[in-house]
Amino acid sequence: MNEIVFPLTDYWWVIAAFLGLMTCILAVDVVISARSKAEPSFRVSLLWTLACVSIAVACAVAFWIWAHQELTSHPELLESTQWFKVAPADAARELFLQFTAAYAVELSLSIDNLFVFIVLFRYFGIPRSLQHRVLFYGIMGAIVFRGIFIAIGTGLAQFEWTLVVMGAFLILTGIKVLRSNTEGDATPHPDRNLLVKTVKSVLPITSGFRGDRFFVRELGKLHATPLLIALCVVETTDIVFAVDSVPAVLGISREPIVAFASNILAILGLRAMFFVVAETMQRFYLLKYGLGLVLIFVGMKMTFLGRFFESGHFPVVLSLLVIAVLIGGCLVLSILFPQKPLRETSDSSA
Repeated sequence: MNEIVFPLTDYWWVIAAFLGLMTCILAVDVVISARSKAEPSFRVSLLWTLACVSIAVACAVAFWIWAHQELTSHPELLESTQWFKVAPADAARELFLQFTAAYAVELSLSIDNLFVFIVLFRYFGIPRSLQHRVLFYGIMGAIVFRGIFIAIGTGLAQFEWTLVVMGAFLILTGIKVLRSNTEGDATPHPDRNLLVKTVKSVLPITSGFRGDRFFVRELGKLHATPLLIALCVVETTDIVFAVDSVPAVLGISREPIVAFASNILAILGLRAMFFVVAETMQRFYLLKYGLGLVLIFVGMKMTFLGRFFESGHFPVVLSLLVIAVLIGGCLVLSILFPQKPLRETSDSSA
């Protein structure tokens, strides 16, 4: 049975309008960054992060209202879907809950990805004042690649066996996350990166940074700067992350509009969120366990949990509750049982 209510062939304009809104928000971000000569402060980063979360909530509510009106006007959209016996108002509410759950999962995964970016920037020795530039272009690339992967994923999701494969992959990934050492396993190896090798084979690399530029011309010859190498690693790392995040969001909703919009909104505020996470990463040291459990849960939901319910689908409200408990619980436990600072450990051992 078809699970797509709003096919992109008919509702491409919704994605186009959404991308227009995202372009405007990113433009505001560029203006703020350009006017701020100093490195982003924790307060400004926190405020912009909260603003991006508020925008995501507003988009989810707007989608709910729009879906309700559209389904009420065209109830035939539900006829060939899993909601053919459901009232338009209830179907719109379910889609809204899917949007919310998908955003919560993607936002959590995005926060985990930021831990890796922090390690990458330390590895390259990128000054804090230049990190926001790399992150901005990294986000632009992520939007393009997530759109491609989601388009492919929603097409493959029409075949039942692909959902089982995706679900099994998420379970294995979740187990790997639970067993991993957050910083140890995130150690970058740029010399093994295919894109970095390609850049180095084409262009010489400068010995140091040249301000915020990715390319410079020295002695009449074009050179790449270490900032470009860092951007290449960030982009390819995000592609690897997409392999996890796209199946995760499709495990919650196979509606293309929901999957794409929730994914993009989650990475929209990554630039500002990066500086917030960098300041608080040690405090929320248990987050990775919550993320691992969420991936395992979504994988189980895609493979067999739906069979325990009469409708054949795991309830969205229950999914949202499980995700909130796992992520929220790990954040609360991290605060209640803080990790001992490395200095204390080294002092005691001495």
